[in-house]
Amino acid sequence: MVSASPPSLRLARTLLPIPPKEGGEEEAARARCPSSPTAFPCGAARLGHLHLVGLLSPPHVSLQSIAEKHGGDLMLLRLGSIPALVVSSPRAAEAVLRTHDHVFASRPQSLVAEIITYGHHDIGLARYREYWRQAKKHVTTHLLSVRRVRSFRHAREEEVRSVVARIGEAAGAGVPVDVHELVGSFTNDLACRAVMGKSFRNQGRNELFREVAVGASALLGGFSIEEFFPFLARLGVLSNFVLAKSEGVRKRWDDLLDRLIDDIESKYKPMAAEAETASDVKKDEG
Repeated sequence: MVSASPPSLRLARTLLPIPPKEGGEEEAARARCPSSPTAFPCGAARLGHLHLVGLLSPPHVSLQSIAEKHGGDLMLLRLGSIPALVVSSPRAAEAVLRTHDHVFASRPQSLVAEIITYGHHDIGLARYREYWRQAKKHVTTHLLSVRRVRSFRHAREEEVRSVVARIGEAAGAGVPVDVHELVGSFTNDLACRAVMGKSFRNQGRNELFREVAVGASALLGGFSIEEFFPFLARLGVLSNFVLAKSEGVRKRWDDLLDRLIDDIESKYKPMAAEAETASDVKKDEG
Protein backbone atom coordinates (compact mmCIF):
# COMPACT_ATOMS: atom_id res chain seq x y z
CA MET A 1 0.00 0.00 0.00
CA VAL A 2 2.96 2.29 0.60
CA SER A 3 4.74 3.33 -2.58
CA ALA A 4 8.10 4.96 -3.10
CA SER A 5 6.62 8.27 -4.11
CA PRO A 6 5.81 11.39 -2.03
CA PRO A 7 2.04 10.68 -2.03
CA SER A 8 2.70 7.77 0.29
CA LEU A 9 3.52 10.28 3.03
CA ARG A 10 -0.25 10.60 3.35
CA LEU A 11 -0.57 6.95 4.39
CA ALA A 12 -0.13 7.29 8.13
CA ARG A 13 -2.48 10.27 8.31
CA THR A 14 -5.02 8.63 6.07
CA LEU A 15 -5.17 5.46 8.12
CA LEU A 16 -4.62 6.88 11.59
CA PRO A 17 -5.70 10.54 11.89
CA ILE A 18 -5.21 11.99 15.36
CA PRO A 19 -7.94 14.44 16.41
CA PRO A 20 -6.74 17.70 17.98
CA LYS A 21 -7.12 18.26 21.72
CA GLU A 22 -7.67 21.44 23.66
CA GLY A 23 -6.28 22.84 26.93
CA GLY A 24 -5.50 20.39 29.71
CA GLU A 25 -6.82 17.54 27.60
CA GLU A 26 -4.04 18.20 25.09
CA GLU A 27 -1.35 18.13 27.81
CA ALA A 28 -2.71 14.88 29.24
CA ALA A 29 -2.83 13.33 25.78
CA ARG A 30 0.75 14.43 25.08
CA ALA A 31 1.90 12.70 28.27
CA ARG A 32 0.40 9.43 27.01
CA CYS A 33 1.85 9.74 23.49
CA PRO A 34 4.08 6.97 22.09
CA SER A 35 7.80 7.51 21.65
CA SER A 36 8.93 9.82 18.89
CA PRO A 37 12.24 10.76 17.21
CA THR A 38 13.64 14.25 17.66
CA ALA A 39 11.69 16.67 15.49
CA PHE A 40 13.36 19.26 13.29
CA PRO A 41 11.99 22.82 13.74
CA CYS A 42 12.74 25.27 10.98
CA GLY A 43 11.57 28.77 11.88
CA ALA A 44 7.85 29.26 11.44
CA ALA A 45 7.60 26.16 9.25
CA ARG A 46 8.05 23.14 11.51
CA LEU A 47 9.21 20.24 9.39
CA GLY A 48 8.72 17.80 12.24
CA HIS A 49 9.91 14.42 10.98
CA LEU A 50 9.36 14.97 7.25
CA HIS A 51 13.12 15.06 6.70
CA LEU A 52 13.33 11.46 7.98
CA VAL A 53 10.72 10.00 5.62
CA GLY A 54 11.35 9.12 2.00
CA LEU A 55 14.29 11.42 1.18
CA LEU A 56 17.12 8.88 0.90
CA SER A 57 15.00 5.72 0.70
CA PRO A 58 11.38 4.75 -0.06
CA PRO A 59 8.95 5.88 2.68
CA HIS A 60 8.12 2.35 3.85
CA VAL A 61 11.83 1.60 4.28
CA SER A 62 12.35 4.88 6.14
CA LEU A 63 9.42 4.15 8.46
CA GLN A 64 10.71 0.66 9.19
CA SER A 65 14.16 1.99 10.05
CA ILE A 66 12.76 4.72 12.32
CA ALA A 67 10.42 2.28 14.06
CA GLU A 68 13.28 -0.12 14.80
CA LYS A 69 15.16 2.69 16.56
CA HIS A 70 12.35 4.56 18.30
CA GLY A 71 9.07 2.79 17.88
CA GLY A 72 8.23 -0.62 19.21
CA ASP A 73 4.53 -1.23 18.64
CA LEU A 74 3.58 2.42 18.15
CA MET A 75 5.46 5.54 17.15
CA LEU A 76 4.32 9.14 16.86
CA LEU A 77 5.59 11.21 13.94
CA ARG A 78 4.83 14.80 13.11
CA LEU A 79 4.65 15.31 9.35
CA GLY A 80 4.85 19.07 9.17
CA SER A 81 1.89 20.17 11.29
CA ILE A 82 0.16 16.79 11.09
CA PRO A 83 0.53 14.25 13.94
CA ALA A 84 0.57 10.68 12.60
CA LEU A 85 0.60 7.38 14.43
CA VAL A 86 2.78 4.65 12.89
CA VAL A 87 1.82 1.06 13.74
CA SER A 88 4.68 -1.41 13.44
CA SER A 89 3.64 -4.72 14.98
CA PRO A 90 0.91 -7.29 14.25
CA ARG A 91 -0.50 -6.89 17.76
CA ALA A 92 -0.86 -3.12 17.42
CA ALA A 93 -2.19 -3.44 13.87
CA GLU A 94 -4.93 -5.80 15.09
CA ALA A 95 -5.86 -3.35 17.85
CA VAL A 96 -6.07 -0.46 15.39
CA LEU A 97 -7.62 -2.16 12.36
CA ARG A 98 -9.95 -4.58 14.12
CA THR A 99 -10.54 -3.95 17.83
CA HIS A 100 -10.76 -0.15 17.53
CA ASP A 101 -11.52 0.02 13.82
CA HIS A 102 -14.44 2.46 14.27
CA VAL A 103 -12.12 5.01 15.92
CA PHE A 104 -9.76 5.15 12.94
CA ALA A 105 -12.29 4.44 10.17
CA SER A 106 -12.86 8.06 9.04
CA ARG A 107 -10.58 9.53 6.43
CA PRO A 108 -9.19 13.07 6.71
CA GLN A 109 -11.26 15.70 4.94
CA SER A 110 -9.72 17.75 2.13
CA LEU A 111 -10.92 20.27 -0.44
CA VAL A 112 -9.75 18.05 -3.30
CA ALA A 113 -11.79 15.09 -2.05
CA GLU A 114 -14.79 17.33 -1.39
CA ILE A 115 -14.78 18.51 -5.01
CA ILE A 116 -14.09 15.21 -6.76
CA THR A 117 -16.35 13.04 -4.57
CA TYR A 118 -19.27 15.49 -4.47
CA GLY A 119 -18.88 16.50 -0.84
CA HIS A 120 -17.12 13.38 0.49
CA HIS A 121 -19.96 11.09 -0.62
CA ASP A 122 -17.61 8.47 -2.03
CA ILE A 123 -17.74 5.31 0.10
CA GLY A 124 -13.95 5.24 0.35
CA LEU A 125 -13.65 8.78 1.73
CA ALA A 126 -16.93 9.39 3.55
CA ARG A 127 -16.77 9.74 7.33
CA TYR A 128 -17.77 6.81 9.51
CA ARG A 129 -21.36 7.80 10.09
CA GLU A 130 -24.86 6.60 9.20
CA TYR A 131 -24.43 7.63 5.55
CA TRP A 132 -21.30 5.48 5.23
CA ARG A 133 -22.98 2.49 6.87
CA GLN A 134 -25.96 2.71 4.54
CA ALA A 135 -23.73 3.18 1.48
CA LYS A 136 -21.65 0.15 2.44
CA LYS A 137 -24.83 -1.88 2.91
CA HIS A 138 -26.11 -0.98 -0.57
CA VAL A 139 -22.74 -1.65 -2.21
CA THR A 140 -22.40 -5.02 -0.49
CA THR A 141 -25.97 -6.03 -1.30
CA HIS A 142 -26.36 -4.75 -4.85
CA LEU A 143 -22.88 -4.33 -6.35
CA LEU A 144 -20.63 -6.90 -4.67
CA SER A 145 -23.07 -9.73 -4.05
CA VAL A 146 -22.07 -13.23 -5.22
CA ARG A 147 -24.75 -13.16 -7.91
CA ARG A 148 -23.61 -9.77 -9.20
CA VAL A 149 -19.94 -10.78 -9.30
CA ARG A 150 -20.77 -14.00 -11.13
CA SER A 151 -22.73 -12.05 -13.71
CA PHE A 152 -19.45 -10.50 -14.89
CA ARG A 153 -17.82 -13.86 -15.53
CA HIS A 154 -18.32 -13.69 -19.30
CA ALA A 155 -16.84 -10.18 -19.40
CA ARG A 156 -13.82 -11.30 -17.35
CA GLU A 157 -13.20 -14.24 -19.66
CA GLU A 158 -13.42 -12.04 -22.74
CA GLU A 159 -10.98 -9.49 -21.33
CA VAL A 160 -8.53 -12.23 -20.34
CA ARG A 161 -8.69 -13.66 -23.86
CA SER A 162 -8.00 -10.19 -25.23
CA VAL A 163 -4.91 -9.85 -23.01
CA VAL A 164 -3.62 -13.30 -23.98
CA ALA A 165 -4.15 -12.45 -27.66
CA ARG A 166 -2.16 -9.22 -27.31
CA ILE A 167 0.69 -11.10 -25.64
CA GLY A 168 0.61 -13.70 -28.41
CA GLU A 169 0.77 -11.00 -31.10
CA ALA A 170 3.70 -9.33 -29.39
CA ALA A 171 5.53 -12.65 -29.05
CA GLY A 172 4.93 -13.46 -32.71
CA ALA A 173 6.33 -10.08 -33.75
CA GLY A 174 9.27 -10.39 -31.36
CA VAL A 175 8.49 -7.12 -29.56
CA PRO A 176 8.59 -6.53 -25.78
CA VAL A 177 5.40 -6.32 -23.73
CA ASP A 178 4.77 -3.48 -21.29
CA VAL A 179 3.19 -5.52 -18.49
CA HIS A 180 2.35 -2.41 -16.44
CA GLU A 181 0.39 -0.91 -19.33
CA LEU A 182 -1.19 -4.26 -20.19
CA VAL A 183 -2.44 -4.99 -16.68
CA GLY A 184 -3.61 -1.39 -16.26
CA SER A 185 -5.53 -1.57 -19.52
CA PHE A 186 -7.08 -4.92 -18.54
CA THR A 187 -8.20 -3.59 -15.15
CA ASN A 188 -9.60 -0.43 -16.70
CA ASP A 189 -11.47 -2.22 -19.50
CA LEU A 190 -13.00 -4.68 -17.05
CA ALA A 191 -14.08 -1.83 -14.76
CA CYS A 192 -15.65 -0.08 -17.75
CA ARG A 193 -17.67 -3.14 -18.63
CA ALA A 194 -18.83 -3.46 -15.03
CA VAL A 195 -19.83 0.21 -14.83
CA MET A 196 -21.11 0.80 -18.36
CA GLY A 197 -22.48 -2.64 -19.18
CA LYS A 198 -20.33 -3.15 -22.28
CA SER A 199 -16.98 -2.27 -23.77
CA PHE A 200 -16.57 1.11 -25.44
CA ARG A 201 -12.99 0.43 -26.51
CA ASN A 202 -13.64 1.24 -30.16
CA GLN A 203 -15.36 4.52 -29.24
CA GLY A 204 -12.49 5.64 -27.04
CA ARG A 205 -14.64 5.84 -23.92
CA ASN A 206 -12.56 3.18 -22.15
CA GLU A 207 -9.47 5.34 -22.51
CA LEU A 208 -11.39 8.39 -21.32
CA PHE A 209 -12.50 6.43 -18.25
CA ARG A 210 -8.90 5.51 -17.56
CA GLU A 211 -7.62 9.07 -17.97
CA VAL A 212 -10.23 10.48 -15.60
CA ALA A 213 -9.64 7.72 -13.01
CA VAL A 214 -5.87 8.26 -13.12
CA GLY A 215 -6.31 12.03 -12.83
CA ALA A 216 -8.61 11.67 -9.83
CA SER A 217 -6.29 9.18 -8.12
CA ALA A 218 -3.30 11.47 -8.60
CA LEU A 219 -5.12 14.39 -6.99
CA LEU A 220 -6.66 12.39 -4.14
CA GLY A 221 -3.42 10.60 -3.29
CA GLY A 222 -1.03 13.40 -4.16
CA PHE A 223 1.26 15.26 -1.80
CA SER A 224 -0.47 18.50 -0.83
CA ILE A 225 2.10 20.73 0.85
CA GLU A 226 -0.59 23.03 2.25
CA GLU A 227 -2.09 20.15 4.24
CA PHE A 228 1.24 19.62 5.99
CA PHE A 229 1.97 23.35 6.33
CA PRO A 230 -1.41 25.11 6.73
CA PHE A 231 0.14 28.58 6.95
CA LEU A 232 0.95 28.30 3.21
CA ALA A 233 -2.79 28.21 2.48
CA ARG A 234 -2.92 31.93 3.20
CA LEU A 235 -1.02 32.54 -0.03
CA GLY A 236 -3.63 30.62 -2.01
CA VAL A 237 -1.45 30.08 -5.08
CA LEU A 238 -0.95 26.33 -4.73
CA SER A 239 -4.49 25.67 -3.53
CA ASN A 240 -6.03 27.59 -6.44
CA PHE A 241 -4.01 25.55 -8.91
CA VAL A 242 -4.92 22.21 -7.33
CA LEU A 243 -8.58 23.16 -6.92
CA ALA A 244 -8.79 24.19 -10.56
CA LYS A 245 -7.44 20.79 -11.59
CA SER A 246 -9.92 19.11 -9.25
CA GLU A 247 -12.82 21.02 -10.80
CA GLY A 248 -11.61 19.94 -14.23
CA VAL A 249 -11.50 16.27 -13.22
CA ARG A 250 -14.98 16.45 -11.71
CA LYS A 251 -16.34 18.04 -14.87
CA ARG A 252 -14.89 15.21 -16.94
CA TRP A 253 -16.51 12.70 -14.55
CA ASP A 254 -19.81 14.56 -14.93
CA ASP A 255 -19.62 14.43 -18.72
CA LEU A 256 -18.70 10.74 -18.73
CA LEU A 257 -21.45 9.73 -16.31
CA ASP A 258 -24.05 11.90 -18.09
CA ARG A 259 -23.27 10.12 -21.35
CA LEU A 260 -23.58 6.76 -19.60
CA ILE A 261 -26.96 7.69 -18.11
CA ASP A 262 -28.16 8.92 -21.51
CA ASP A 263 -27.10 5.60 -23.10
CA ILE A 264 -29.01 3.61 -20.49
CA GLU A 265 -32.12 5.79 -20.82
CA SER A 266 -32.08 5.50 -24.62
CA LYS A 267 -31.83 1.72 -24.26
CA TYR A 268 -34.83 1.39 -21.97
CA LYS A 269 -37.08 4.12 -23.42
CA PRO A 270 -38.41 1.90 -26.29
CA MET A 271 -39.09 -0.91 -23.80
CA ALA A 272 -40.96 1.49 -21.51
CA ALA A 273 -42.96 2.83 -24.47
CA GLU A 274 -43.92 -0.72 -25.53
CA ALA A 275 -45.00 -1.57 -22.00
CA GLU A 276 -47.10 1.59 -21.79
CA THR A 277 -48.73 0.82 -25.14
CA ALA A 278 -49.53 -2.74 -24.09
CA SER A 279 -51.07 -1.43 -20.87
CA ASP A 280 -53.25 1.02 -22.83
CA VAL A 281 -54.41 -1.79 -25.15
CA LYS A 282 -55.47 -3.94 -22.19
CA LYS A 283 -57.42 -1.06 -20.71
CA ASP A 284 -59.24 -0.49 -24.02
CA GLU A 285 -60.09 -4.20 -24.30
CA GLY A 286 -61.35 -4.18 -20.72
